[in-house]
Amino acid sequence: MIVKDLADRLFPDGHSITFENEFFYGVGCLQEKRINIIGTRERALIGVDLALRIASQIVMVMRDHPGSTILLLVDTAGQKMSRRDELLGLNGYIAHVAKCLEVARGRGHKILGLVSGEAVSAGFLSTSMLADACYALPGAEVRVMNLKAMSRVTKIPVERLELLSERSPVFAPGVSNYFAMGAIAEIWDGDLSKALVEALGADLGSADRRRQYGEERRGRSLAKIVSDRVRYDPA
Repeated sequence: MIVKDLADRLFPDGHSITFENEFFYGVGCLQEKRINIIGTRERALIGVDLALRIASQIVMVMRDHPGSTILLLVDTAGQKMSRRDELLGLNGYIAHVAKCLEVARGRGHKILGLVSGEAVSAGFLSTSMLADACYALPGAEVRVMNLKAMSRVTKIPVERLELLSERSPVFAPGVSNYFAMGAIAEIWDGDLSKALVEALGADLGSADRRRQYGEERRGRSLAKIVSDRVRYDPA
């Protein structure tokens, strides 16, 4: 979705957005509340330069508008697979984005993520996946690793993974599967500003509810059970 059209639907009270190639930032007004917008567009690849720009914008929000809400609008094809970025330590830059979000959360910023286009691999894991709650539009494409790449890593034949993906969301891409697993809290359709208002009013707390969602939606039937046993069973 075009960023301006999405912003119009999210912020009928008005918004101001500045574009820097595939990166953008700004502010939206909703029921007299300031919402800081930070996002990527056009299937942006997250390299060292873009990761540093995202992180610097998060820091500027913490400095200039303490405690205000941050909305991450994500459309990324993942990390930039270039020799330059790898030699410069891209993993460290992506980790820096994640650390900045955690610092912002610790300073009282509510952080919401919305997948508006694609959400792939580290570009997704280090941004909206780390939000207090992550949402998605119906047409979003969410995936961390495709089946061929998964096959190379796990040494499981791709044909076997294809069969598994037909009955288990864990092996399958797509926003509906990530909703079933609990990674996507809700899929927003219709009145986006109303959905955002409800998200802003939700008591997200500090608990990670993804395992609970996954159990309730039958997308990850054992994650909560196993993690509860690890945490609470006598040694």
